[in-house]
Amino acid sequence: MKTGKNLYYSISKKLQKDKKISDEFEVMINSLTLEEVIALKLELSTRSLRGKFYGFPIWKSLPEITRDAVLKYALSATRSKKEAARFLGITISELNKNLKQYNTESFFKNEGKR
Repeated sequence: MKTGKNLYYSISKKLQKDKKISDEFEVMINSLTLEEVIALKLELSTRSLRGKFYGFPIWKSLPEITRDAVLKYALSATRSKKEAARFLGITISELNKNLKQYNTESFFKNEGKR
């Protein structure tokens, strides 16, 4: 059974609470690969821009986007920051530095933020 501070960190529960996803959506997205999800999100993001995403440095932003996503997942998949750091293969101080840099914990705590 999951115990500890990270017990309340669930990306799925947060997005459902914010009414951004449903159980049906989770079933559908689960059948997609990560690559398909990313490509679909990029395509949907550009629809309002008529297919143009110029000016945004997607390629150079990938490491930042990926780290942010992995930090959120690590917190939701573990019971504590110490476990999350081990899970990621980094020290607890590196984890704390990254959590602060990406403001990761606020994603779970603040409604509608980030």
